Amino acid sequence: MTGTVKIAIRELYKIFGIDPENALKHVLDGVGKVDLLEQHGHVLGLQDINIDMHEGEITVIMGLSGSGKSTLIRHLNRLIEPTSGQVKVDGNNVLTYDEHQLRNLRRESMSMVFQKFALLPHRTVAENAGTTLQVRGFSQKEYLAEAEKWLGVVGLSGFENHYPHQLSGGMQQRVGIARALTSNSPIMLMDEAFSALDPLIRTDMQDLLLQLQDDLHKTIVFITHDLDEALKLADRLVILKDGYIVQQDEPQHILLNPCDPYIEDFVSDINRARVLKVRSVMSPLVGDTPPADAHGEVDYNDTLEDVITRSGGDTSHSYIVTRDGAHVGVLEMTNLVRALVPRVASQAGARKL
Repeated sequence: MTGTVKIAIRELYKIFGIDPENALKHVLDGVGKVDLLEQHGHVLGLQDINIDMHEGEITVIMGLSGSGKSTLIRHLNRLIEPTSGQVKVDGNNVLTYDEHQLRNLRRESMSMVFQKFALLPHRTVAENAGTTLQVRGFSQKEYLAEAEKWLGVVGLSGFENHYPHQLSGGMQQRVGIARALTSNSPIMLMDEAFSALDPLIRTDMQDLLLQLQDDLHKTIVFITHDLDEALKLADRLVILKDGYIVQQDEPQHILLNPCDPYIEDFVSDINRARVLKVRSVMSPLVGDTPPADAHGEVDYNDTLEDVITRSGGDTSHSYIVTRDGAHVGVLEMTNLVRALVPRVASQAGARKL
């Protein structure tokens, strides 16, 4: 991860209706989503969105239906035009692009993976995967060779000459991912790309995406309504409600520090042991010498479930935390157990005492 901001969204508003510019004035004066619709006949899609998406990271945008997440991702490549605001890619405001610049952005800088696969039924798997390069003027030999390479990466070697109807849903979505990879674009937009798949296939696709990301370090914007999926994939998580951002941060921080009752409700039923990592509950190492009475070492990115299994549930244990072979902290099992209790539940228990 470089820390470089690849996509910057600033003060982004989207209002649907016949006179969005005038409706925006009401929103800026404090009119909310419900009143804007009832009093002015306009729908507030996005409200004052500000996000930095870093190069080489997966930014997950999540929320319930109607929260604005799919509307937001379509602003990045201007499939939807905003009412107000900025969308910058590599420091350039794409909202000022002319038709030629916008075409190049969509062809070369951003690829998109859709929920419904969007494969052309009359074209072979390899031809579908090579579509983006064909559109850019590559010869058939060139784009098929590149497509076949990426089909192999996503586990579809041998299916190049099949047609979409001959593949399962999970295999079709692998073609969609191969098509996005074949474009060699640095940014991938994924709009609920796995939500139409069966649970086991969906888990396989999530694992595949993470494996690819370990090697390719794309800048990925991933839309989902599933919190488990979001927590598994996200380097940075952005949670929307009614078109505005409720909270955005590293997923571990959101899980441990929900800022709003809405977020507390979202995270209350999560299996925290499977999601939280050692780095979120460890104490930094004081000095250069780790404690001599520790019961061994655990990795910075191990899950709490991994540590519980290793300890046999013994809350008296402590472990030295390592990162890339270096000692960086200490994990006390008592702190691990506290982290497993949702804050809202903990506060409720305290009120009863």
